Amino acid sequence: MLSKSTKKFLSSLLGVASVVLLTACAGPSAPGPDRPDTNLPNGTAISGTPMHVAVITHGSAGDVFWNVVKNGAMDAGKQLGVTVDYSSDEDAQKQAGLIESAVARKVDGLVVSMANPDALKNAVQNAVKAGIPVVTINSGQSRSVAFGAIGHVGQDETIAGRQAGEKLKSAGRTKLLCVIHENGNVGLDQRCDGARQGFGQVTTLKVDINNPTDVETSIKNALQGDPTIDAVLTLNPQVALSAANAVKDVNPKVVVSTFDLSSDVVAAIRSGQVLFAVDQQQYEQGYLPIVLLRLYHDNANTIGGGQPTLTGPGFVDKSNVDKVAQYAARGTR
Repeated sequence: MLSKSTKKFLSSLLGVASVVLLTACAGPSAPGPDRPDTNLPNGTAISGTPMHVAVITHGSAGDVFWNVVKNGAMDAGKQLGVTVDYSSDEDAQKQAGLIESAVARKVDGLVVSMANPDALKNAVQNAVKAGIPVVTINSGQSRSVAFGAIGHVGQDETIAGRQAGEKLKSAGRTKLLCVIHENGNVGLDQRCDGARQGFGQVTTLKVDINNPTDVETSIKNALQGDPTIDAVLTLNPQVALSAANAVKDVNPKVVVSTFDLSSDVVAAIRSGQVLFAVDQQQYEQGYLPIVLLRLYHDNANTIGGGQPTLTGPGFVDKSNVDKVAQYAARGTR
């Protein structure tokens, strides 16, 4: 549940956005029979009509990253008068089934993460054919327009990986282990490929995020098998904690960095266990698509001109971790 301060912040943010939007759309003319009064209180939809959006992701159950995405979508729904249903399945075929079910229910909009675009292609295109606007998030940016989505919200994973690699290289590291926690997720492969561009010598390791004990053991084995590895880049906050534990037991001189924030990663950055986190601001990946779909529904607006709406990458380290700590603790960063 959001605190009063969070609700106040979101209400203020929406109020500013509403003023900008309504001013731009309405101009100086007065309300009349062809143009409704747009002097609406915060949280009131432009048309006032109900809306139902399904958010369907590839997140695994209990994943702290996706919990923040869900929080963003739910908060936007409350602010904008949109009923939001959130569901997820890391199995791409089952995720496609969830999309087909949402299409059958005739939802007013779909938000979909596409870790495995090929497996979701038919389901997403069926939604578009049915007249349901789709916004893609997080993964699958390169296929979003081709599938018919009206927009994509996320970060460019290759750029993010390259910048992470550059930061580790500038920290004096020479050999990097990049840990992939979901098999077949194109975004994770892009991160490691990007890290290789920015860093140089990179070895990849595939683990199962649903088995934390095995994740830690696998990282330990990789470090013991190659003592020249002096940096680990994980692609998920939960995996980062497993990596930090593995490094502590095998070689504390190895540097750990990660993609994505959580309150535990914030604590690890503060303590020095994690050097930095690549922050893609996943709360925005939940929140902004609901805004985009509401605008499309009420005012036929689109954003981006076929280009993605980027939420990252940013970087959180000891120099700025205190600024975001309170937001990570409340589930919005």
